[in-house]
Formats: sequence, C-alpha cells, structure tokens
Amino acid sequence: MQQIRIGEKLVGSGAPALIVAELSANHNQSLSLALETVAAAAESGADAIKLQTYTPDTITLKSNSPLFRIEQGTRWDGRTLYDIYSEGQTPWEWHGDIFEYAKKLGMVAFSSPFDPTAIEFLEALNVPAFKIASFEIVDIPLIRAAARIGKPIILSTGIAELVDIELALAACHAEGNSNIIVLKCTSSYPAAYGELNLRTMLDISQRFDCLVGISDHTMTNTAAVASIALGGCMIERHIVLDREAGGLDAGFSTNPAEFASLVEEVRNAESALGEVTYELTPSSSASRKFARSLFVVEDVRAGDTVTKANVRSIRPSDGMPPSNFTAILGKRFVHDLAAGTPLMLEHIADN
Repeated sequence: MQQIRIGEKLVGSGAPALIVAELSANHNQSLSLALETVAAAAESGADAIKLQTYTPDTITLKSNSPLFRIEQGTRWDGRTLYDIYSEGQTPWEWHGDIFEYAKKLGMVAFSSPFDPTAIEFLEALNVPAFKIASFEIVDIPLIRAAARIGKPIILSTGIAELVDIELALAACHAEGNSNIIVLKCTSSYPAAYGELNLRTMLDISQRFDCLVGISDHTMTNTAAVASIALGGCMIERHIVLDREAGGLDAGFSTNPAEFASLVEEVRNAESALGEVTYELTPSSSASRKFARSLFVVEDVRAGDTVTKANVRSIRPSDGMPPSNFTAILGKRFVHDLAAGTPLMLEHIADN
C-alpha cells in the first residue's frame, strides 16, 4: 500500500484520487478572476489548485526568430513563445494570496516551477509538492533541484519518451526522493482519445514501482474515470470560469459545472471499484431469494419416482440447490406433494 502525503491529503493506494484544478493562464491577468476560479474549483469538489510559476524571461527568450514562433497547427500558431508566456504567466506576487485562499477553502495549493528561482520562491511559500510540467521533464537539473528539497514530485509525461521518464525518476532517486507521482499525459490541446494510451499507466506503475495518475486534456470525463480503474491516484484538469470569455487555455479547459461532473463520476468510479471480495452485499443477498432451486412442478404421491417432468429447477430459491438434481433423479417420493412445493431432502427416500 504505497501512499504519500501532499499537504493534508493522503494520495495513493486506498485513498481517494487527488483531483487537481489547474488554473494555468485562465486568470486572464486578473487576480479577482483567479480567486473566483479558485472558489469555483472548491465548490466543484476539487481537492487542490495548481498554478504555474514562471516569467517569460525564465522560460524562453524574447525573439522573433522562427525558432521561437509556434507554427504547429495549434491554437497559438503565429505567436512567439515570449508573447504567449507574457500573457499566460501568473504574477508571482499573486501566489501567496491564491495559496492562502485555496487553503481557507480546504484545498491543497501548489505549483509547477520552471526554473530554480521559482523553486526557491515556492519553497519560501512552503508549498507541499512540486509539479514538473511535461515540457520540463527533460530538464534534469531542474528536477534534481526540486527533488532535493524532499517534498513530493509530480512528473507529467506529455512529451516524454521512456528514456525521459527513466532519467527524471533517476534524478529524483539520486536526491533521495522517492515520493513521486507520474502523470500520464498527452500534450495536445485538446487531446484525442486515440492518443491517450492510458494502459501505459499500468506499465509505469509496475516498471518503476511508483504512483500514477493522469493530466487530462480531453473535453469529457471518460479518460479520468478510466484512469481510476488503472490505478490512478491523481487527476489534473484545467479549469476556467467561462470558456467563451477567451484566454490562452480556455478552449480546452473545464467549466465549473463540468468539473463538478468530473468529481462526481470519479468518486462514483472509486465507489464502484470497491475492494476484492466475494461476500454478498445486503442488497445482493436479498436478491438471492430469487435464485433457482428444485421445486415439485406436478402433483405427486408417496412412492412416485422423481423425474424431469415432476421436478424442475425454477425460481425462487426455497427448494434444495439444483446441483442435487442428478443425485435424486430416479429416487422415490416419501410424501404426497402438491405442485409448487419447494423440494427438500426429507421428501426423497434414501434409496
């Protein structure tokens, strides 16, 4: 039973999945909107809120070179990285207010650092975990710096090949940190179901002996619910108050009503999975009343032979088990019995 603690929340075997609302750039550079979104996440049932901690200068260069411009058939095509990250950054001076508000509402609050200064800044705010974003999984020095602090590390694998995951985990272990959750992720916005390959979660868990979850960029709850059946202990989903209001990530984010539906379906899935048991529930035990059993289906007299015509397996379960039928076939009745009588062993002669 592997478990780790993130703030006040236990995560892992036997615990409910940690459902994380990713604020990302959906604050549209408004602190009041950010705080409204945090409140909506809490109201929707999210366990945690996650930010992204960077500045455009810590994540890229201000350049108009084609190398720094997006042209990949995405919603951001034609824009430079610096322009996008300038719009999307969460001002560092907001972090404390957002974290404090989230905690007041009963949520865990943490962030993704994108460079060592962000790690130092977040550590000063005493975040309970560090999330390494998909595109940073190749930044081994960054991962080592975060892991060195000793708090749980959440690794997103959106652009990772197997070797990248191996190196990232090795970096954490080299710093003595094995409190790791690996999130299966597809870095497509929104992501198509056929690209998710969620069965990889099972392989990651078995191959690396670590906790797994999903960073979900789809637009429905299907993948999140499926991830629970595959051992997922964390689900991360972008949240936005109103997709129609626009914003960098609004188009593939979940509104509060949809997020509440996600939480409900995930919790239902967890309840349905239950535990390994062959004991009947009270309702199933009551339903067993209508299982099949042996009944006399024609009036018979003492001395008559038991045949397939006068004894049958029917519902309900008041007679002897149908497994006894072969053993009693051809024996004789010792009582007169009316059709509809549940057949009992004492109704049949011993020889």
